[in-house]
Amino acid sequence: MDLDGDGFVDLISGSWPGELFLFRGGPGRTFSSPETIKDRGGNVINVGGGIRDGPDGAIRIAGHGEFEQTPEGTFVKYQGKRIKSTPEKPVYLTGTASAVHAADWDGDGHLDLLVGDIQGRVFLAPNEGKAKAYAFGKERQLEAAGGPLTVKGDAGPFTADWDGDGDLDLLVGAGDGSVTLFRNTGTRKAPVLAAGEQLVPPGEAVHGPKAPKEPRRGIRAKVCAADWDGDGRLDLLVGDFATQKPGLPVPTPEEKAEQDRLRKEKESLQARYHEAVRKLHGPTRAKTKEELDKATKECEEITPKIRELDAKLPREYETHGWVWLFLRRPAEATTPRQ
Repeated sequence: MDLDGDGFVDLISGSWPGELFLFRGGPGRTFSSPETIKDRGGNVINVGGGIRDGPDGAIRIAGHGEFEQTPEGTFVKYQGKRIKSTPEKPVYLTGTASAVHAADWDGDGHLDLLVGDIQGRVFLAPNEGKAKAYAFGKERQLEAAGGPLTVKGDAGPFTADWDGDGDLDLLVGAGDGSVTLFRNTGTRKAPVLAAGEQLVPPGEAVHGPKAPKEPRRGIRAKVCAADWDGDGRLDLLVGDFATQKPGLPVPTPEEKAEQDRLRKEKESLQARYHEAVRKLHGPTRAKTKEELDKATKECEEITPKIRELDAKLPREYETHGWVWLFLRRPAEATTPRQ
């Protein structure tokens, strides 16, 4: 994918805060340091991001911000703004979990951006520039079957001519691990998406002692379509986030007794921590500065104690990112293989 039209392959990436990044390609498959992708007005693209007032009185910033501690108080720096965080109106950072794919969606010869977000939506940022000078216009949410296109969270878009009719269809991985196909029933230059067809069912991510021992398909699916086995049919490569029980030795009776004791201590600390958090966030947030300071101090004291206990306890599960191959058969059946 050559986004800037200089003849070298580039890389693009989304991010948890939501900003999009370009790694410009150079000779010998080298890449520059990342730079944020901006629209034609010079604004950093973060679909669904920005500053919002929450129902609890807090300010929430979906995007990359930096906290700054000063004698005058705590501030958050975000896109040229400096916002003060106070006990009465705290500032929190969150993200949109953007996933980006570049494709010539409208058939005009320029690469557009398709951006998925944590809510399961997919947006189009049209390239209104030139081959060697991209200029992205205002993003809009894609529709399917006449309504807003959504999947079950963490949308990861990818385009391909899945049905071989000469236009681009849309494949979207979802937070539940599924992959959905939205066929283009329009034209190459004027796409119209039909209702979604699930190609891959949801996966699972089990945390704690019930985590599986063997690899299983997980969640947060990210998809790529390619003819993997050279048979002329597009196959699916699906990345995920998965959990698995680690292969640890069976504890002795003495070790098990000690682990049980540590787990009970951890549960007690976690209960105290969650109670303190409820006083800091949401509808049950404390009203006075004294109460807020007390809850903050308790969280700060409990957190290292929980980490200390975690270091002494065996891991109940570990996380992986697998890539699964689904080979496409003549009748469009798919067979997963890790």
